[in-house]
Amino acid sequence: MVKNPSRKKQAKVLRGFRKVHRTMGATLFVFFFVISVSGLLLGWKKDSFGVLQSKTQQGTATSFKLWLPLDSLKNKALFYVQKEIENSQFLEIKRIDVNETKGVVKFVFTDYYGVQLDGATGDLLLLERRYSDLIEELHDGSALDTYFRTSGNPIKLIYTTIMSIALLLFTVTGFWLWLGPKRMRRRP
Repeated sequence: MVKNPSRKKQAKVLRGFRKVHRTMGATLFVFFFVISVSGLLLGWKKDSFGVLQSKTQQGTATSFKLWLPLDSLKNKALFYVQKEIENSQFLEIKRIDVNETKGVVKFVFTDYYGVQLDGATGDLLLLERRYSDLIEELHDGSALDTYFRTSGNPIKLIYTTIMSIALLLFTVTGFWLWLGPKRMRRRP
């Protein structure tokens, strides 16, 4: 019986795909584990009964006309943080989320703290640790940029590029590792 040269070539290609697949899996295992667990937690954050992400509170007025100026609300948020959290002098505001329909302003601080204020009265509705922000930073790699205090998120960009290319290669090699043996069985 004469061996089919194309079958031999296919077997060699499959061995190459298997090696790439196995090497990537072993090398990037920890990163894929972190991405999968953090992705699962992010998917459930709004349904975690306040463990991962607190519900947005309800303010007293849903019209901007009745609200305090944003600068006043910012000063109140800083006051509450300084009053309630040790070493708060190192915290900075990362972003401000305005939710007019709920009458709430959220101030998101560094070190994963958050404050929700009533937009009309400036009363403190919630002071929290924002675990969902930490999980999101672990998921996309920006936690390392935060830790090393880099500017422009270079670690996140490198991390997401490597992991995206790896996932693409996993998909391609995994597909061929599934399809290749089927094709080889069909050929004599």
